[in-house]
Formats: sequence, structure tokens, C-alpha cells
Amino acid sequence: MTVVDNGIRAAPERGLSRSDVEAALERWGENRLPVVPPPSFLKILVLQFLSPFIYILMASAAFSMLLGEMTDALFIAVVLVINGIVGAIQEYSAGKSAEALRALEQPHATVVRDGARQVVDAAELVPGDLVMLESGERVPADIRLHRVEGLQCDEAAHTGESRPVSKEVDDLVFAGTIVTRGRARGLVVATGGRTELGRIAGAIQERSTAKPPLMIRMEDFTRLIAIAVGVAIVFLVGIGLLRQMPLGDLLTMSIGLAVSAIPEGLPIAITVALAISMRRMARANVIVRNLPAVEALGSCTMIATDKTGTLTLNELTVTDIRLPDETHWLLDAEADPVAGGIRSRDGDRDGPSPAVARLLRAASLPNEAELHRGGIFDPMGDTVDIALLAAAHKGGVSRAELLETFPLHSRIPYEPELKFAASFHHGEDALTVFVKGAPEMLMAMSGTMQVGDGAAPLDRELLHAQVSAMTGEGLRVLAFAEGRIAHDPDGHYDRQLLIDLNFLGLVGMQDPIRPEVPAALAACRTAGIDVAVITGDDPRTAAVISRQAGLHFSDNDIATGEAVAEALRAGEDALDTLTRHVRVFARVKPEQKLSIVRSLVRNGHYVAVTGDGVNDSPALKHAHVGVAMGRSGTDVAKESADIILTDDNFASIVAGIREGRVAYNNIRKVIFMLVSTGAAEVLLFVLAMLLGSPMPMSAVQLLWLNLVTNGVQDVALVTEPAEGDELSQPVRRPGEPIFNRLMIRRILVATLVMGGGGFAVFHWLLSSGLSHVAASNLLLLLFVLFENFQCFNSRSERRSVFRQPIASNPYLLAGVLGSQVLHIGAMYVPGLNTLLGIAPIGIREWLLMLALASVLLLVSEVGKWLYRRDR
Repeated sequence: MTVVDNGIRAAPERGLSRSDVEAALERWGENRLPVVPPPSFLKILVLQFLSPFIYILMASAAFSMLLGEMTDALFIAVVLVINGIVGAIQEYSAGKSAEALRALEQPHATVVRDGARQVVDAAELVPGDLVMLESGERVPADIRLHRVEGLQCDEAAHTGESRPVSKEVDDLVFAGTIVTRGRARGLVVATGGRTELGRIAGAIQERSTAKPPLMIRMEDFTRLIAIAVGVAIVFLVGIGLLRQMPLGDLLTMSIGLAVSAIPEGLPIAITVALAISMRRMARANVIVRNLPAVEALGSCTMIATDKTGTLTLNELTVTDIRLPDETHWLLDAEADPVAGGIRSRDGDRDGPSPAVARLLRAASLPNEAELHRGGIFDPMGDTVDIALLAAAHKGGVSRAELLETFPLHSRIPYEPELKFAASFHHGEDALTVFVKGAPEMLMAMSGTMQVGDGAAPLDRELLHAQVSAMTGEGLRVLAFAEGRIAHDPDGHYDRQLLIDLNFLGLVGMQDPIRPEVPAALAACRTAGIDVAVITGDDPRTAAVISRQAGLHFSDNDIATGEAVAEALRAGEDALDTLTRHVRVFARVKPEQKLSIVRSLVRNGHYVAVTGDGVNDSPALKHAHVGVAMGRSGTDVAKESADIILTDDNFASIVAGIREGRVAYNNIRKVIFMLVSTGAAEVLLFVLAMLLGSPMPMSAVQLLWLNLVTNGVQDVALVTEPAEGDELSQPVRRPGEPIFNRLMIRRILVATLVMGGGGFAVFHWLLSSGLSHVAASNLLLLLFVLFENFQCFNSRSERRSVFRQPIASNPYLLAGVLGSQVLHIGAMYVPGLNTLLGIAPIGIREWLLMLALASVLLLVSEVGKWLYRRDR
């Protein structure tokens, strides 16, 4: 054991033992920053009363008390409390759902414990842990480095320094910073609140006061409705004053109408709708990091996707080896990755040739994966490295034995922009370097190629033909080379020394298509969603795999990174012309991905982009929806994304788009319900005032109507399940407003039927000799029924009510039945019926109101039928 910092003891090579970790956890606690707990239910309840709409109710209660109407004041107070409790329950539940989903984003760390490399939750790190870092990872704790390979860190979150900082042995790297390049090992010196990041935890704990864009739009919309209702009320009061109505009655009516007509519950209902969709998406392996991304994903018109691991299983298997002497070797593809052997194409099974063994040596040494741990097959590392080690195992080549012969001196780790990796190994009088990477990169580094036991001048035409043949079969191709380098007294070994290497050969790897991807791509076509594949692979490989996955495109729809670069030099218009039709981008450099995404946006697309690497983060940030890979993705990619796929599966994106469309549709349903019923109540009173009729309902009746209908039914509507045809509907234009032509027409029709029809019924009841109190009693029941029917009408914009099983949304059924039970029950409760001005009615009157209210259902069904016919 070695003392590192602050008396912390650690083992710099074997790491801590399990007992050491348990003792340290007991002493230091988990590696978590202090966090502010979510607001309590009581706090959320109190916040429900800090709203302009609640102030209106309070003013109404105070005004009633001044007029001596203590019973009315008490009723309004009860409505206040009930509305507050219902809103608090909804908001608290939505918050709990979001917190539970955020827990699924728990980061991980690679450590060495008991001499074995393993992946653990970052929260389990303790001082003294031996941690391995590589590009793309977020540093999980404060770590003192003791082995460094070209490490650079982005410390902007810690120091504000915008440029990456190079790190050396004995330097500290701090929790929360990002590894942008290289590899390193180090010992944890501080965790949780004792890290440098933890010391500024007070600032971190401050919750953001910024509201999501969707919530802002809905609150703005609610304010707009409030203004419209306010104008209508001023108009009504003006007419009432001209009619010399008592000012107290007018003010009470105005307050009741405002509270009833303004959809103050809309933001909460939308939050609940998005939270429900978040839970549904989580079941489909889609973790949403912020609520508005739920709806945004459903708006996508273009998915710019990776190939490897997203369209494919990312389970690479080496199947082909081709040598410069034109011999061709095949590897057995068994269910067990390390089972089987290597044979020449003519069937010789006597084992690989010395040239094949030489290539497998170059595949094993610049390799960061592990195949066996604890004596069992337990692979860890990059899938390419794992596949190469498995192939070497089949050829009888052991990396552990090679390292005894060729001790590691230093290495150049693989980075996407490099397109190669290299390792330098000690020899008697020189260093031997082994390189793996993209064929074109290694051809440029090589001067000779291995032919039999000797070296011959490099034949680029021959090697290009071999690469072309392999990529034409959909194989992912890597090349290998080796060379000898004189010892450098200063120990500087970098890519400038990789010249005049000996080219050893090519390896072809298969990566099977995910079985569910073809159906998902077909669903995208049906849904009107374009798909573009952006990959660093060879164009032929990318094209073959994309076609196997089910993507439809012509040979003219393929472009390389060179074509993208040329278009960029010509200007944005040239790039936009290219991206308008290209659907496979191959050999694309990471920095070009952002340019492609921006061009797709300029072409009018609402873009979701997938990514997993450090260099994908700009594209993830600038896309409309960034989708990071949960399994293979780096911490940087996940931090930059709005959504994380826990299974790295393209089909999960499509499932998420479906749920996003469901969420948007449910939001529209709630808006339609609330706006149409509120507008109908306003129209009812406008007609009464214009035509000199008595007030159809009292303020208390309006409040009761709002309580027993909207307070329950709007939340039930947001739980609506999918209608089943979301992915067969035309894609929504990115700029399309919620109030499109269809919704406006439906609101106008529903408002006229309820508001105009309700006034006609009220006028008819009065003309039939009923008293004002009796007519208002029946009218209130009629409006409760109207809103019950409207709730069912709101379940779909296109489909008939009778084609949607009632049992598919038990909450809605319970809400409608509950509102009826409450209202009919209130007719029989002494005191409450007097307060509301209602009384029991006979079955004949009840059936009459039911029949009149059903006209709304009939009109809605006709409107839907006409819409379907026109479509």
C-alpha cells in the first residue's frame, strides 16, 4: 500500500480489495454531491395558491363576505382548497416520476480492484480507488494521475478555461471535468462533497428557475385566453350596467365566469401528460432528460443515425483475413466468440500461416480490451478490440504472452479523428511499433508489404482491390502494420515516427443488423420521417449495411466526407443541395457531422441525431433532439443529449417518436377540451346579456361546474393511450401551431353547440313557465353532461367515439362517472343544494337533458366523418 494524499492509502497497481472499499464507504460515504431534495408536497401545495387565478377566487370570497354572503364565501374557500390539493397531487406525482427516471442516468467508472478491471457505479468510488480514464468520460472524482497517455481535459466547468488542458503524471484531474483525449490511470483522492466540485456545491444546489419552452408557450397561451376572457367580461359588465343590473351581481358573475373559463390547470395537465410519456418511453428503453424533449421527439421529420451499434448489434466478429500475398483466410463464426479456428479458403485447417500469426500479433498489442477475467470469458473494452482479441485467440495468439516478449513502452490510443492506434514495445536495440487502423491511413504510413517471409514494395492498387472486395460484402475493414524505430533518448514517440512501415494485411468484421431495425425503418417511411446514416465506415460497407437494414436509396444518394468537405468549401447552398437528397454519409469526419445536421435543419427538417462519442457532442447539442447511446455512449455524449437510449437501438428511437406523438396529441386533446368548454360558458353569458335574458347561472354554479368537470376530466384525458395509428399519420410541420385549422373548426362548432344550444334550452325552459331557479338547475345539469360528452369527443380528432374502447382509459371513465355522481349527489345534500341553487329532478327531466346534450356527440361524429371523407 502507498500513501497518496491526506493520509489515504492505496495500491497503485492492484487497486483496493473489496474489504478496503467497504471500509472506505463506511468512512467516507458515497461519491455523490450534495443535492437539494425535491420540494415537499406541503411546499407544492402552498405554491398552488400563488397564482393570479387563485387571487381571483380569493377576491371573490372576500367580496362575498363584504356582501354578507357567508355561505358563498365558504363555498369558494372550499373550491380553493380542493383545486389546490388536486393540482398539488398532480404536480407532485409528475415530479416523482421525473426524479425516478433521472436516477436511471447513474454514471459509471472503470476501476481496478483486487487486480481485476471492472465497471462500477461512480457513486461507489472511494478514496484510494484505482480509476482508468479515457476520452469521452466525465472524471468521476478528484484523481491524482500516475500513468498518462496523451491526456487532455476540458476543465471549463471547473476553471472556466475554454481550451483543453494537457495533463502529466502527478497532476490532479477534478470531478466533473471531461477527458477529451488520451488515456490515464490514477488514484482517487477525494469523493463527493470533499472534491473541488463539492466545495462549490452551494451554487450547484440552486435549482434552475428557467422554464421549459413548451411550458412557457402554454403559460403564454393561458394568459392570452385570460385576456380574451377579460375583454368578454368587460363587455358583459358594460351591458349589465346599461341594463342597470346590481354591481355586486355583475362582479360576482364576472369572477365566477373568469375562473371557470380560463384554463388555469393547463400547464399542470401538460406536465402530467409529458411525465406519463416519460414513463412510457422509459419502458421502451428511452430515457428523457428533460420534459419538453418528449414532445420534441414526436415532431421529428429526420433521423440522422449512426450505423454501428444503432442499426447493427455492435457484436463484431472477425470473419476474413486477407494478406498482401493474396491468400485468403476464414474464421469460424461460432456462438461462442472464442470458439472455432482459422482456415485458409481452400479448407486447410492445419492452423494459420506465420504471416497470419504476425498480423494477429499486430491486432493484439495496440489493444485495450480484455477477454478473460478471473479465469472465465468476460470481455471488457471496445467491441473492435474484443473482436480482434477473439480472432487472435482462435489463431493461438495470446496477448499476455506477447507482452512478455514485447514489453509495452508507450502507445497512441485510438481516437476517432486519428483513425488508428499504435503501441511501441521494447526490443534489444530498437522499439517495435504495431499499428491498426483504417486501410487508407496505414497505406499512407507503409512503404512495404508482407509477402511470404519477406517484404515487397507496397502495391496500393492490389490492396485497394482487396479492400473494395471486402467492403462490397458489407464487412468492416481494418488494416495492420508494423515497423522498427530507433530508441529516442528523450522518449518522444508520436505519429511522426509512423513511416515506412510494413503493411501486414486486412481483417474483415461482420456486425449483424438488429432484427427489429427493418420494421422500424419501414415505420419511419410510413410516418413520413426521413432517415440518414452518418458513419465513418467505408462507403461500400455503409451502403451494404444500410440496404440490409431496409433503408431505401439510390447510388446517387451516397456521399463521402470528401464530398461534404468540397460542398463546404463551395458554401452553405452547395452543402444544402447535397444533403437534400443524400441518405448515406460515409467516411465522415466527426466535425463534419455537425455541418450535415445544420444543413438538414436549413432544409426544413426537425432533426433527431444519434451519437456516442466525444466528437458527436456538438451535433447532439445543436440538433433539435440529441439522442445518446446509453451502452456505448461516452459521458460527454450523454451530457450533450436530450434523450438516452439504454439499448443503443434504432427501433427504440422510433418507439420514442411514437410516444412523443401520443404526448402531443394528448396535449391537444386537453387544450381542445378546456378551451371549447370555457368558450361555451362565455358565449352562454354573452347571448344572455345581449338578448336581455336573466343570468343563466350564478357564480357559485360556475365554480361548481368547473370543479366537478375540468378539475377531474382534463387530467384523465392526458392518460389516453395511443390510438394506434400515430406512425401512419402525416408528419407534423415543425412550425405548425397547436391551433391549426382542424382544431379551430372543432372548437368553434363545439362552442356554438354548447354555448348557443345551452342558451336556447335555457330560454325555452323559461318560456315554458319554469322559474329562473328551476331553469338554472336544469341548465347546470345540461352543461355537466355537455362537458362529459365533450370529454369523450376529445379522445380523438379523427376517430369515432364508438371505435375507441371505453375501458382503454379507466381514468377517463371514472372521471366522467365521478362528475355525475358528485353533481347528482349534491342535488340531495341539504345545505349544499341550497348553496348551489339546485334540486333533485325526475328521470324524465334527466333523460331530456341527456338527449339534448347528446346532440354535441352527434355533431362531433358528423364532423369527424366529414374530415375522414375529405382526407
